[in-house]
Amino acid sequence: MISIAAPEFDLRLTLTSGQVFHWEPDGDAWRGLIGNTAMRVKQRGAELLVPRGCGDLAARYFALDHPLTAIYATFPEDAFSRAALAACRGLRVMRQPRWECLATFLTSAMKQVSHIRGMSLALRTRFGEPVAGSTMNAYPTPGALAEATEAELRGCGLGFRAPHLRETARRIAGGEIDLDALAMRETEELRTELCRLPGVGRKIANCVLLFAYERLDAVPVDVWIARVTRALAPRGGDASLAELETFSRERFGPYAGYVQQYLFHHARVSKTLPAS
Repeated sequence: MISIAAPEFDLRLTLTSGQVFHWEPDGDAWRGLIGNTAMRVKQRGAELLVPRGCGDLAARYFALDHPLTAIYATFPEDAFSRAALAACRGLRVMRQPRWECLATFLTSAMKQVSHIRGMSLALRTRFGEPVAGSTMNAYPTPGALAEATEAELRGCGLGFRAPHLRETARRIAGGEIDLDALAMRETEELRTELCRLPGVGRKIANCVLLFAYERLDAVPVDVWIARVTRALAPRGGDASLAELETFSRERFGPYAGYVQQYLFHHARVSKTLPAS
């Protein structure tokens, strides 16, 4: 293994904050995949130990270049936001493979983290290709899922999400959608294109914008964030999800996605909300 600099980083917080769902603790380290590369990663103070030859890959995936000091300076001064910052320091918004991120969040609708993890692992086991050095398969390609039957996908726990994932995989495998080419689009246009995919609404699209396209001002509004922002926003109790998203972007600024992720994780773990 080799050491890479990882200042202002908390590996455990980052991997357990609801961004990814396949990493597993392995003693004092974490084991998982970055795309099709097997990884065992261990934090030692302000550095990470990663497999030899994987330093650049790990640094990019964990977004170790994000300017957290500057990002922290944008956090609001209200008590809840400051508590979230204190509790979650070192949590980074990762750069995920685009198809894997889209497919995973497409299956996440109305599911808790443990359920999303179970579906992700089931899909990997049934449809993913083996990865050298790992007991975990790679996330299935669009082609593999496009060829799966709806019944097979439902057998992985997807329920009503099965036809959405299958049709989206079919469009990508067939070349109708190029996820890498979409990266050249402006955020609003990219969001619109993602929302044209079966089962993708604004919340899922914003997750993909934030975690796969590095649009750090994107704000996914789920149940927890709706509760938090309704407590923070003036007359927030009557605000729609779209209004809460707009409020968050305006109040939290260019790093609204980071603020949102800290608020989300703190609220979910502490089971607390801002005082209204």
